[in-house]
Amino acid sequence: MSFGTGGLYINESAAVAELHDDVGDWDATLGAALQRGVFPVRKASSARRSVREIVNRLRCLTPAELTLLIEGERNEQCALLWLAICRAYRFIREFAIEVLSDRFLTLRTELTYDDFDTFLSAKEEWSPKLATLSASTRAKLRTVLFRLMRESEILSQDDRIRAAMLSPRVLAIIQAENPNELRYFPGAERQGGGKR
Repeated sequence: MSFGTGGLYINESAAVAELHDDVGDWDATLGAALQRGVFPVRKASSARRSVREIVNRLRCLTPAELTLLIEGERNEQCALLWLAICRAYRFIREFAIEVLSDRFLTLRTELTYDDFDTFLSAKEEWSPKLATLSASTRAKLRTVLFRLMRESEILSQDDRIRAAMLSPRVLAIIQAENPNELRYFPGAERQGGGKR
């Protein structure tokens, strides 16, 4: 549940991925990104937290996925960053499969904060740690997740679940790595031929 920092960070993520391509080590990448000011904010602690978050996500991508993140179109970058987020955070991964994809398949595309709250409450039964989250932390996580979904183009600005239209390159890279991960993208399993 440590995804409570910021948004998708598309430009910053591509810049950090490019640095990593040069440096080759994630710890060194983190240091270089902070030194070069990849994340331009006034407070050093905010920059450190945000760059650490980006590195945490990007570590989950394969070298081929990182290359596509650097060289790809904006929609490809969004899809790859959503993929990285789903890999990095179990809660978001399960939300994508159990809420987004299931609702999309049943044509219930409107998503509300209540849907998040219901999902979180159900997960609390299996994870006592979740039950200890404060109301303010819950609200922050909910806001951040909705922001991530909108920026990833998984959710429209009026909070409707959108059909994923993955580029042939993103589709191929996910199918080669793990076709089950298409479930993170509403409707993408059909685009990928329904492989499981």
